[in-house]
Amino acid sequence: MRVLLADDHEPIRTALRFVLDGADDIEVVGEAADGSVAVTNARSLRPDVVLMDVRMPNVDGIGATREIVRDQLADVLVLTTFDLDEYVFGALRAGAAGFLLKTAEPAEILAAVRRVAAGDGVVAPEVTRRVLAALASPGTDEHDDGSDQARAADRLTELTARERDVLAALGAGLSNQEIAAKLVITEATAKTHVSRILTKLGCSSRVQAAILAREAGVIP
Repeated sequence: MRVLLADDHEPIRTALRFVLDGADDIEVVGEAADGSVAVTNARSLRPDVVLMDVRMPNVDGIGATREIVRDQLADVLVLTTFDLDEYVFGALRAGAAGFLLKTAEPAEILAAVRRVAAGDGVVAPEVTRRVLAALASPGTDEHDDGSDQARAADRLTELTARERDVLAALGAGLSNQEIAAKLVITEATAKTHVSRILTKLGCSSRVQAAILAREAGVIP
């Protein structure tokens, strides 16, 4: 899988490249020291995953994530030192497929990159409870009047019975492999269902779909 590193600190990019290059199934195809370059490089290099810092000059990581996801250039895994709510929620709302802290062990980073590349979502254990609690509550985002969630909830009626089953599994935090095992389908079929669900609900990541599932009562 092809990975682009976006971080304004060269020593961190060097350390991440060392970790990732040590894996047989991962290739670092480029680097960026700010968000605007990250978008440009994602557009030209077409990586599978962008490993994105939050605090960067020019365009920050959240703005870069929003543009990369909007244009379907790559999946984004945010890797940052800061677990402030504004960064966690901002990154996930921008469409990041995962959020990880730089305190994560190398094995955790490798596992997260692989999961995101496979179409799964990843949220650092340190912030998971806050994400589920805060994003499932109205008014978390002062710029969100709830209309987006309402429109997405209306789209639940467009889902097939099987897609609702898959959405419930997403809400429970299951990976594609776990969804396949639970519903007795192939992993490829599970991934296809997830993709269709995101399209129908207008969600840019499975994390957003999971939040919607909880808000809509699809899961207890």
